[in-house]
Amino acid sequence: MGWLRQLLGGRQVQLDPARQEALLRDARHRYGAGARMWFPDQVDAVTRLLDGDDGLVVAARIVGEVAEQAHADLQAQVADVYRRTGRRLVVHRRNYRPLWKEAGPALRWPLFALPCGFHPYAQLAAAVAVLGARASRLDRVTDPVPVAIHLFEVLDLTTAGWEFGRVRVDTDSAALADRLVSTTGQILAAMDNPPRLPPPVRELMRRNNTLHVYDPAGGRVVGGLNPGARMREILLA
Repeated sequence: MGWLRQLLGGRQVQLDPARQEALLRDARHRYGAGARMWFPDQVDAVTRLLDGDDGLVVAARIVGEVAEQAHADLQAQVADVYRRTGRRLVVHRRNYRPLWKEAGPALRWPLFALPCGFHPYAQLAAAVAVLGARASRLDRVTDPVPVAIHLFEVLDLTTAGWEFGRVRVDTDSAALADRLVSTTGQILAAMDNPPRLPPPVRELMRRNNTLHVYDPAGGRVVGGLNPGARMREILLA
């Protein structure tokens, strides 16, 4: 694997851990729900911030933090449901859809309030865009397999949130989903032995439903999105 060859000295890649930490702090504290910028403008700004190989590493770290903390949040929610009601729910990271189908009204979509402070439509969307733009270089700075798995997890949470978690499909949410699909496809295409498509992706690819996409500032429908068709187009290419 390219990332392992790099670690063993087979490829000379200069990484600066101190710069990575500075970039991570900058992205965490300057952007997000409290920033006085529209989400698309934040995505552009954070994408420019995460330049070079260090920025690529940070983008992978942002996606990883979001995936890990979302999983921990859902585990905590499920534990709380059990304490309050005695109802046993199971959290499977490879497929969150059964959990949301069974208990959607009892759950809170985790991506809007993670401890890391990364907002799905700001820092996360930018990190996903950075990974897609430099997918062919990813294996030179890190192992791409966990990155692809984390992207699948976040895509699963995004689409399950629309269907079962009362998350509205607005232009910001649709843009995140589209970036997740396209970036995951680019990373898989660059890998010698990519992981298999997980069950929720295969389930959605069997569908052909078009969803209304709303203006974030109001209730006006501004477009449509067919997640299954988009996944088939990108992930089966």
